[in-house]
Amino acid sequence: MSFLLDPEVLCLIMFLTTVGLLLTGFPVAFVLAGTSAAFAFIGYALGVFDLGFLSAFPQRIFQTMSSEVLVAVPLFVFMGVMLERSKVAEELLDNMGRMFGSLPGGLAFSVCVVGALLAASTGIVGATVVTMGLISLPTMLRRGYSRSFSCGTIAASGTLGQVIPPSIVLVLLGDQLSSAYQQAQFDMGIFAPDTVSVNDLFAGALLPGLLLVGMYMLYQLVLTWLRPELAPAVQMADSGRTPREQLVHLAGVLFAPIILIVAVLGSILGGLASPTEAAGVGAVGAMMLAGYKLLPSRSGLLIAGGVSLVILLVMSASFDLRLQRDVIPQQEMIAIIVAMLLTAVLFAGVALAAWRAYQTRDENGERVLLLVMRSTMTISSMVFIILVGAGMFSLVFRGFGGDEWIEEFLSSLPGGAVGAVLLVMLTMFVMGFFLDFLEIIFIVVPIVAPILLQMEIAPGEPINPVWLGVMMAINLQTSFLTPPFGFALFYLRGVAPPEVRTIEIYKGIIPFVIIQLLALIVLWYTPEIATWLPVALYGQ
Repeated sequence: MSFLLDPEVLCLIMFLTTVGLLLTGFPVAFVLAGTSAAFAFIGYALGVFDLGFLSAFPQRIFQTMSSEVLVAVPLFVFMGVMLERSKVAEELLDNMGRMFGSLPGGLAFSVCVVGALLAASTGIVGATVVTMGLISLPTMLRRGYSRSFSCGTIAASGTLGQVIPPSIVLVLLGDQLSSAYQQAQFDMGIFAPDTVSVNDLFAGALLPGLLLVGMYMLYQLVLTWLRPELAPAVQMADSGRTPREQLVHLAGVLFAPIILIVAVLGSILGGLASPTEAAGVGAVGAMMLAGYKLLPSRSGLLIAGGVSLVILLVMSASFDLRLQRDVIPQQEMIAIIVAMLLTAVLFAGVALAAWRAYQTRDENGERVLLLVMRSTMTISSMVFIILVGAGMFSLVFRGFGGDEWIEEFLSSLPGGAVGAVLLVMLTMFVMGFFLDFLEIIFIVVPIVAPILLQMEIAPGEPINPVWLGVMMAINLQTSFLTPPFGFALFYLRGVAPPEVRTIEIYKGIIPFVIIQLLALIVLWYTPEIATWLPVALYGQ
């Protein structure tokens, strides 16, 4: 038993015990915090752990509580759940299907496009997969589409919300990478460190996300050209509109979600707002869009509120609207007064939208607003309690010297930084078969990212944190599709018709997982896809 006196051995046993308990389905936060605390006391009893490390745990909790970036999480969750409940996805899918359904594979193209649009406006995989599974899958099967191809298309398109910003994964990754990058620079003796923000990660993930959409659609196009019997052309039910009227209607349906996407993502990438502020804009916009969908004929105040929101965003970039100043120029005072009036209109519109959402009941008789708030609270609480548990785990891991052991191990790998990154990516991919993306982010990233970001991928060229974050995000996306614990597979299995077998769902996702891995290879050899836009926007 003398080997237990080696802190590195205890550290490894703690890691394996944590993974094993997670596979049992026990709540993640309690596994992370409980296992690490137990091993801290075991290490103390064996004389290889200093309990003084645990005195930093309250500070970790306080940092989580006071993080402005993490406030974006519940706001983005609220935005996504509200949009899902407002039936935006249903209308998009119906109209896209009418536009492309007459082409071989047209319904699959529609699902992919709508998945990308929902990814840029909700970022919640579960809601997207369930919605598209309920609406599109029965239609695709009735029209003679292959079961595995249909299931793979819906599951893969639903996971685009993990890569295309704004994404909760990118928010959490950005928060972890920001701390890791600063720690890496401190370890290298740089005491005026550069920073990497969620804005940088959003900008870096945009082009790779669109690349992934393009690769999905290229695969669908080639497959349906080679084997049209898998996705035959169909004649959708007549909507009573001419092709021109149908196109105009589709443009109307797309207008509101696209405006919301531009307002949220554009304000972040344009530097007009932080991710948290933009998430607030998205939550307000989603509320107003839901209110409009519930009663379009009497929505003048909602439209006025939406216009006011857009004008306020433009004014915030053009004028200094702060009142806490000794001297305010006359022009800016006028702008402030106008902004106050617009804010009043916006507030009235939001109040009306909230009242409509409260008054409306879903198919189960629950008030929509209360249902959305409850879902937001549940999801956000889960994320934050996992974050607290992960703080305890990383603290004890470092107390055992695990970070030093990992650093020595990665540094000794053949190939240097290239070998280290490949091993970390492979480890994350394999863990994705068994663990949720949150668990992988909070267990792996705090341990390996500070080490990787000190390495040079080429002589004189350190690993770019944005590139590393985007690579990790695409890798984590596969965790939703890889059996046996891929969440997108669970979601789709729950809403798929009984005749669809689980093995057909598994077969359907294989090509899309391969496409995601190919996207990682493309990004490996052309990192500029991830790094060009942040440099163009922010000059870093």
